[in-house]
Amino acid sequence: MKKGTLITIIVVAVLGMIVVWAIGRYNAFVTMQENVENAWGQVENQYQRRADLVPNLVATVKGYAAHEQATLVGVMEARAKASQITIDPANATPEQLAQYQAAQGELSQALGRLFAVAENYPDLKASENFRQLADQLEGTENRIAYARNLFNDCAKEYNAAIRRFPGNIVASMFSFERKAYFEADEGSQNAPEVAF
Repeated sequence: MKKGTLITIIVVAVLGMIVVWAIGRYNAFVTMQENVENAWGQVENQYQRRADLVPNLVATVKGYAAHEQATLVGVMEARAKASQITIDPANATPEQLAQYQAAQGELSQALGRLFAVAENYPDLKASENFRQLADQLEGTENRIAYARNLFNDCAKEYNAAIRRFPGNIVASMFSFERKAYFEADEGSQNAPEVAF
């Protein structure tokens, strides 16, 4: 075999291996990107579950605490605001995620005020309907935390993969961009004050 033919075979084989590797990396990035978008869907599902529970909870409280109208209206307004914000996970920016998170945080605070109001009504706290809704809401909050953590884990895996060499070459060729993370709520690093 001639020396030129051997070199050509080696070059073609090396280029073939590079193409196969690049296809494999591209497909891995697509899979990870889909995992991030699926995880985002789970976050939205859990927030929607919470939003769906709110009207029933407000109606139950309203029956016992009709004069707490401002609190009840505040909860429903926060729910409406949180439900209006939608994000396309494929194009989510950190700013959009922060806006979404802030609206959900406002709903969490409004629900906290609602439960504080409920403390003043022993009959309400004893209501089976109220207890069931409160338990469902607590379970939903746990699911939200889990879904947010899963989203961040998927985004971390994807972000690391598209930044590592030599995969970053393929990622930049096909415009795979970093995904934003959920961050802790503002002020959550401070321990709450307890006074007796």
